[in-house]
Amino acid sequence: MSFFLNGPLGKDNSLARLIVVDDFAPFREVICSKLRQEPGLQIIAEVSDGLEAVRQAAELKPDLILLDIGLPALNGIAAARQIRELVPHSKIIFVTQESSPAVVQEALNLGAQGYVVKTSAAADLLPAIEAVLQGRQFVSNGLIAGSLG
Repeated sequence: MSFFLNGPLGKDNSLARLIVVDDFAPFREVICSKLRQEPGLQIIAEVSDGLEAVRQAAELKPDLILLDIGLPALNGIAAARQIRELVPHSKIIFVTQESSPAVVQEALNLGAQGYVVKTSAAADLLPAIEAVLQGRQFVSNGLIAGSLG
């Protein structure tokens, strides 16, 4: 897989800078451990609540934010709305347990480029990151895929 940035986000072959946001530390650690093994990806912050996610995004201006929905202080949907305002070039992939069609659609409508269900993260996360960094949308199989498009 190729995670290097091309085009408007960065110079050719520059690292994709990520923030990982999840309040469940063991899951966050597993995700970060997996992503650190991928050339082209650089985790610049790990965050456990929505308010801190907004602060870190505004300060660090990442290329990509992996964002849970069920977060303390500020849920992921509300955090994403603020991040879109503050750092419009940052791409967002929701990585969450939430799979209701209404929530998935709301997340995509507010500008998220990807949506991965945690139960599918082992198979879907890297393809989702690759797709989103290349300017494509990614949604885990079985989630309202028929209505996207």
